[in-house]
Amino acid sequence: MVNKRILSRSLYGVAVVAVAGLAFTNAAASGGESSARNKLVIMAPASPGGGWDGFSREAQQALKSIGAVNNVQVTNIPGAGGTIGLSQFVQMTGRHDMLMATGGVMVGAIELADSEATMKDVELIARMSDDYAALVVPAKSKIKTLDEFVEAWKKDPGGTSIAGGSLGSIDHLLTGKVAQEVGIDPAKANYIAYSGGGEALTSMLAGTTAGGMSGYNEVADQIEAGNLRALAISSEERLPSVDIPTFKEQGVDAVMANWRGFSAAPGITEEDKQVFVEMVHEIHESEQWKDALERNNWTDSFMIGKEFEEYVDSEIEVTAQIIKGLGL
Repeated sequence: MVNKRILSRSLYGVAVVAVAGLAFTNAAASGGESSARNKLVIMAPASPGGGWDGFSREAQQALKSIGAVNNVQVTNIPGAGGTIGLSQFVQMTGRHDMLMATGGVMVGAIELADSEATMKDVELIARMSDDYAALVVPAKSKIKTLDEFVEAWKKDPGGTSIAGGSLGSIDHLLTGKVAQEVGIDPAKANYIAYSGGGEALTSMLAGTTAGGMSGYNEVADQIEAGNLRALAISSEERLPSVDIPTFKEQGVDAVMANWRGFSAAPGITEEDKQVFVEMVHEIHESEQWKDALERNNWTDSFMIGKEFEEYVDSEIEVTAQIIKGLGL
């Protein structure tokens, strides 16, 4: 089991990227007086092609489609579940022309890495969408159902390996939650963390792990192609266009959303914050965004203000409990 010390060391492994990213974003801010309506930068605290990157670029296209911003750019600051980007962002006090994508993955990474920068250090703007994780097995696996997987898992928790994303990710937290719900000590779950969805997918397809926990969108093509078999999905109810039974309907109370949203830099004025609030409303109401929700099988979970702040507080509390149960 990889522990916090390993994760902490990984922070140093992306130091060069962090410095370069900070230089980029500071340069963008120094090109004269700017405003969010004139030139907006959206930080995706992950590599290109990842969930936050896709989310940020969908928002970028929505803003472009309605002409809400003259110029909107996406910049990537990858590393450590978003905490590298977060650590830079909290230093940009008063930065009024930049938003950072955030979400459940960052909550887990902060807790796992004992990050000095937390969600309390930024201005929460909006929760925009949710997507969900699916438990899958290779198509050649003898396991056909969730019950069969749980039976094998209970017999040999250590030998039933589960591939997934980085430590603290929704994949990781959901694995711990499911283990707890079916009577397995989460600390005994053999979770194999990969830095990217592609590496985890390769492991699943190769059958080097018994199963995998992954964002549905990352494995949908392989499920449809018949290379992976989906056993359950973490949504409250079945998704309209996804024929996969939920954990809950199969007797395992493991509902977990990979929520995504936006935060602003600390120290912005109320006027600047209101501009961002208006902007996320415009994204949410745009036809481009509605199409993005449908194309990506995202659930509309728009939330702002006090309600959003309370939601994040509850997510932090629940996440801390799950990570404690995982023995990390």
